[in-house]
Amino acid sequence: MLRKILIAVLAVVVIGGAVGWFNRNAIMTALLMRRIEATKENVEPTREVVWDQGPATADAPVSERPPNVVFILFDDFGYNDLSTFGGGVAGGRVPTPNIDKLASQGAIFNQAYSGTSTCAPSRAMLMTGRYPTRTGFEFTPIPDGMAKALPIFAAGMDRGALPPTVFNPEFDEEKMPFKNQGLPGSEVTIAELLKTKGYHTVHIGKWHLGEAAEFKANAQGFDESLNMHNGMYLPEDDPNVVNAKLDFDPIDKFFWAKLQFAATFNGSKPFEPGGYITDWWTDQSLKVIEANRNRPFFLYMAHWGVHTPLQATREDFEAVGDIKPHRLRVYAAMVRALDRSVGRIMAKLDEEGLADNTIVVLSSDNGGAGYVGLPDINAPYRGWKITLFEGGIRVPMFVRWPKAIKPGTRIDTPVAHIDVLPTLASAAGVPLPA
Repeated sequence: MLRKILIAVLAVVVIGGAVGWFNRNAIMTALLMRRIEATKENVEPTREVVWDQGPATADAPVSERPPNVVFILFDDFGYNDLSTFGGGVAGGRVPTPNIDKLASQGAIFNQAYSGTSTCAPSRAMLMTGRYPTRTGFEFTPIPDGMAKALPIFAAGMDRGALPPTVFNPEFDEEKMPFKNQGLPGSEVTIAELLKTKGYHTVHIGKWHLGEAAEFKANAQGFDESLNMHNGMYLPEDDPNVVNAKLDFDPIDKFFWAKLQFAATFNGSKPFEPGGYITDWWTDQSLKVIEANRNRPFFLYMAHWGVHTPLQATREDFEAVGDIKPHRLRVYAAMVRALDRSVGRIMAKLDEEGLADNTIVVLSSDNGGAGYVGLPDINAPYRGWKITLFEGGIRVPMFVRWPKAIKPGTRIDTPVAHIDVLPTLASAAGVPLPA
């Protein structure tokens, strides 16, 4: 009898302790969420973006000018997200016809690699044509407080086979502030090179190469910059949005607490974009093409899709059909929006008579992310963003330039983002920096 009583008491203590631990974790998570949400900024109402207007008439025909350059970059885009290579989201149920068309009209690189396996240093390589170790910009900056928050969020999650989240407080104390982690201004970007040839240079979308003024796009060679100030595609409660929250991912939980629907233009105060971010940025890119049709221009269209948080328009969500699970359907709808963006940009170049002498490059900053919980997005390659397996660094890369590249060209020679700057500089007739 005494033994049974002792076992019962021990069980109560263990269960009570476990319940107490879970309650403690839930309280800590809730408090942390409130602290993160309290750091949000004031965001002004939507405003019109007024782009610089180029000359009313051209000095020379399009064919005799240096080629325009449009670089379209996706974020965390899986190699198998495209139907170009015979794949496609949800087993090919969501094709990418506009991207496939772009690829077929120029060169497809069969072995293309990102600058590294995470976004910021990969983007730095694209801009500079230099390895991250050379520039010193080797790691992706994350917002202050994020590293400390992730283990707290992760403690209450069933993360399956995902690796543990570990916080190093000593390193966190020593690191420089988030806004000062940027690509050094002494580096020479492709935008700075093209400006020496008379190009008008425009950045739209994600930058992620530093938040302080000396690191921003306007200080790195871009005449105009419509910057993603925070990473929501639409407000969470927008009637036109379909959200997919990932209950197994601490990064996702941090983003939903921290991020806002906001943009800045040439260093302005944050304001609300004029619609679903993929479509609104595309709207703005069409205005840029029209405004600069009579002079050489470089448009860096740096999409946020398909990076988390997963948010799609209701129209795209309905269009892709009854795909399971819910997060895959939202992801598929986001891919559909990106494909539409490419189609609209290509159509605008045709409409303005610029297509033949415009170099269009399409790629992704790295492979698809494992933490979205979609196992096939990098198929047939293993690994994810943050790993150096093929799935983390193998990316699509297509180049269309009707004036110089034959349709249906396929290139087996391995290429990487480090090749982009010298290639574009050569095409524009700009000497490389020492």
